[in-house]
Amino acid sequence: MRPPPAGRPYGGRVDSSVPADDAARSDDLGALDVRIAGCRACPRLVAWREEVAATKRAAFADQTYWGRPVPGFGPPDASLLLVGLAPAAHGGNRTGRMFTGDRSGDVLYAALHAVGLASRGTAVSLDDGLELYGVRITSPVHCAPPANKPTPGERDTCRPWLVRELELLRPTLRTVVVLGAFGWQAALPAFAAAGWTVPRPRPVFAHGARVTLDRAPTAPAPGPATAGPGSIELFGCFHVSQRNTFTGRLTPEMLREVLTTAARSAGLRTRTP
Repeated sequence: MRPPPAGRPYGGRVDSSVPADDAARSDDLGALDVRIAGCRACPRLVAWREEVAATKRAAFADQTYWGRPVPGFGPPDASLLLVGLAPAAHGGNRTGRMFTGDRSGDVLYAALHAVGLASRGTAVSLDDGLELYGVRITSPVHCAPPANKPTPGERDTCRPWLVRELELLRPTLRTVVVLGAFGWQAALPAFAAAGWTVPRPRPVFAHGARVTLDRAPTAPAPGPATAGPGSIELFGCFHVSQRNTFTGRLTPEMLREVLTTAARSAGLRTRTP
């Protein structure tokens, strides 16, 4: 139950302005994805994503922009989760898929493909045939923000979607890679709300950071949406932004190293480029 391709009517779902309520009503990731795509909880983000979709970039003037929140991407039984920041205005906000159609995605998917976690090294549209192997990609903010900077209030409003995604992934989730300090700071409270114990003081973001999050003693008893390992491994990685990749702060080798280590931690098979 995936959101429809860009330009097609939104599958009959009424718009949502209360993420916490709609997230809680989602019994599987397909339903969650559809509800995320109908969210209108943050007026500034709604206005911006729709303005961008209407005005477009000249290079994409002949395309129909998605112009809505961008759900997670990847199989529902993923053992490795990648957490970014937010969709790009002319990337995910145009194509309707995380890290698809922009320079950051070019870097990320090339690395995923190189280590054997993606079927191809490029991502251009929803119907390009790209598959992820044991990996899901999401973000703490699902709408493209102005200047790529969500406000703390927008981050917090969007958090229930990430919390529910983590809960639904719990049966298979083993490892999480967070791209960048913003995602790290946004994700830690979500892990706590989803039933893992976050150490105090909270772990500080760093490229290559590795933290074990144990299952909280008060976490729900195992069941269809909560059974799974008692702990997960959390990795930090510099974001695949153009600022980081163009300056060499994050090189392809550095990214592949983190992805390979995380994938092995998640029990996924990898290959050497």
